[in-house]
Amino acid sequence: MEKLNIVLNDPWLEPFEKIIFSRYQNAHQKEAELTRESGSLKEFASGYLYFGLHRSADHWLMREWAPNATSISVRGTFNDWKDHPDYQFRKIGEGIWELMLDLDKMKHGDLYKLHMRWKGGEGDRIPAYARRVVQDEKTLIFNAQVWSPDGTYKWKIKNYTPPNRSPIVYEAHAGMATEEYRVGTYKEFTKHIIPRIVKAGYNTIQLMAVMEHPYYGSFGYHVSSFYAPSSRFGTPEDLKELIDTAHKHDIVVIMDLVHSHAVKNEMEGLNRYDGSRYQFFHEGERRNHPAWDSLCFNYGKSEVVHFLLSNCKYWLDEFHFDGFRFDGVTSMLYFDHGLSKDFTEYKMYYDGNQDIDAITYLVLANKLIHQVKPEAITVAEEMSGMPGTAAPIEDGGLGFDYRLAMGTPDYWIKIIKEVPDEKWDVGSIFYELTRKRHDEKTIGYTESHDQALVGDKTIVFRLMDKEIYFNMQKNKSNLIVDRAIALHKLIRLVTITTAGNGYLNFMGNEFGHPEWIDFPRAGNNWSYHYCRRQWSLADSPDLKYQYLGNFDKNMLELIKEYRILEHPDLCLMHENKDGQVLAFKRGELIFVFNFNPDHSYENYGIQVQPGKYNIVLDTDSVLFGGSGNVDESMVYYTTSFDDSKLMYNNYLKMYIPARTGLVFKKIPSKTVYEL
Repeated sequence: MEKLNIVLNDPWLEPFEKIIFSRYQNAHQKEAELTRESGSLKEFASGYLYFGLHRSADHWLMREWAPNATSISVRGTFNDWKDHPDYQFRKIGEGIWELMLDLDKMKHGDLYKLHMRWKGGEGDRIPAYARRVVQDEKTLIFNAQVWSPDGTYKWKIKNYTPPNRSPIVYEAHAGMATEEYRVGTYKEFTKHIIPRIVKAGYNTIQLMAVMEHPYYGSFGYHVSSFYAPSSRFGTPEDLKELIDTAHKHDIVVIMDLVHSHAVKNEMEGLNRYDGSRYQFFHEGERRNHPAWDSLCFNYGKSEVVHFLLSNCKYWLDEFHFDGFRFDGVTSMLYFDHGLSKDFTEYKMYYDGNQDIDAITYLVLANKLIHQVKPEAITVAEEMSGMPGTAAPIEDGGLGFDYRLAMGTPDYWIKIIKEVPDEKWDVGSIFYELTRKRHDEKTIGYTESHDQALVGDKTIVFRLMDKEIYFNMQKNKSNLIVDRAIALHKLIRLVTITTAGNGYLNFMGNEFGHPEWIDFPRAGNNWSYHYCRRQWSLADSPDLKYQYLGNFDKNMLELIKEYRILEHPDLCLMHENKDGQVLAFKRGELIFVFNFNPDHSYENYGIQVQPGKYNIVLDTDSVLFGGSGNVDESMVYYTTSFDDSKLMYNNYLKMYIPARTGLVFKKIPSKTVYEL
């Protein structure tokens, strides 16, 4: 057996080498089984071209996979929602049903459902491959909708190729991207939010809640129709325009993909689709997700794998998405969904609690996605730390391009809640932020949508609390607000500069959006007050939110200009736990942080290479709401001393105020050639 690279890279995995290799073999064998006729995953994953409703030059054609059904008919506005002989499917084998209709039997905009019968029962169902699902505003009932507008969407950027660069991700939700008390639209996002993202300096949009979900408050994580972009935000063409516009600005768009579970709804979703409980999902205890009140896919069934793989390809082909952030990967990997362990030992990743079928599916999904679009980005939301999650498949990994550093926001919440900042341990901060697998790429972040949800608090709200309501005017001085602004900047800067290979921010958090996210629900009288983004706060020249927005923009400009996230080496240069000063080098830049809340230091020395240095970013700048006590135009000359035990025999001495971060760049020396 040839050693896999993830084992070569991590000798602690050697005891589990056979298990890792067997997972690799299992995926290889499953791929061979699935592609025996088609020849490749790319050809195999084309279910959306076969199933569902399709219009040709002279007829409509519908196909459904419903092996337990005894009859299927289509009911809709075209036949008064009644059974009619012309609208009866016929069974064509292997659980597949087919219906061919003349073009005059239905038209664009018609509403419809399937009526399925099975032994002992019957029910209305929305087709599994429906591409358009709408909700009646009065009855709140969901129906599929015939969607065949005259002409197809004309892509302005037809073959956008995502550039090979570190993703700086703007996590966004179209519905709550408006400031008004309502659901926002794709068109509004395209017109108003994409320009903000461009101006702010982000290069990737992670779009949430795209797949249709019956309950808005689920944040898009209880999916009912996997092939239908949510109609509450607009039409499929509106979504295509959003992605097209982002590509025009060279912004990558990835989708929050939910293949980890599905909503329990029967009339809207896949539950008991053909009358059976096991068509798409497990039977028995494995069927129900104990924490999410949802249903768990059976990844061992080839038909389910076909449905989900086709779904991946559909969003890439039809909507030109550039990849996916896979939700709930941890839940997929383990029979107990990762809920009963803290994953403190390697053996916990190989103790028989792992769902090999799910692991195989994730490997095949990653392979397919990169066959369809080689430059695509796949990101795993995986919190257990399973080795190899973001390692190449041929190395023994699952094939994701990145994994989210999910421990980082938990760490920041913990120390903000539990440790006074005068006791923050800079050594612990550096250790926690850099504790990651070196053979896997990670995306770091201080907070995502998770930390903003009702019941939790954003960083800025934890730091300011009620003062955010009364003391955010620039002409008001408040020590609590000043502390919060200073720490907000430090936390973000130290996180992005140690983040690994990418960075993520949830929309609005870059300027310290107040309060939390709470979707309209019975408990808040269906209010939209907390389900929107107050952009006017960031735009107001009189409010301090502008300071944080200015800082975020300048921070990202620095990160991109010096390609910090692409530099693999991160060198700790200085750690003063008592004084709370931390310094490290990445790429061309030296980052110095004074987390001390009280002490500013004069002539503070950091050992560096000899030469001249200047400041390229100062968190205490007046532009960012600081005191402006550092002379940013000054050229810093190193001073030498003799100590052969030290790495560098030169000091870079500086004035560094309390709660301030300074970024230095060495000025290239001029070489004079004498003839």
